Amino acid sequence: MSFLRPAKEASAVARGQAAEEEALAYLRQQGLVLVERNFSCRCGEIDLIMRDKHALVFVEVRQRGSRRFGGAAASVTAVKQTRLVQTASLYLQRFARPPACRFDLVAIDGNDLEWLQDIISQ
Repeated sequence: MSFLRPAKEASAVARGQAAEEEALAYLRQQGLVLVERNFSCRCGEIDLIMRDKHALVFVEVRQRGSRRFGGAAASVTAVKQTRLVQTASLYLQRFARPPACRFDLVAIDGNDLEWLQDIISQ
């Protein structure tokens, strides 16, 4: 009996981790500072939590092979946005005075990386 992930699932996890690493490196080049990775709770998960000057940035990383079916950005549905907001709200409960914050997306389509800032208006 094996406890290893099936090859397809393991490769998807590896691709997801590589996309997060690429996004993190790019955001660091833009001056953001990593606060936490893969924060998860009962509501969902936030890939990267970063600081951009005085703002806390909740970053969703999405990767697709191409934009053929709408691409990475189109995969952030209204349901996913709601989960991100709920998860971030739980994260912010640790602060006596929560900082300014925003939700960003790093969309990777094939070899193209796009950083979309403030993707969810509240």
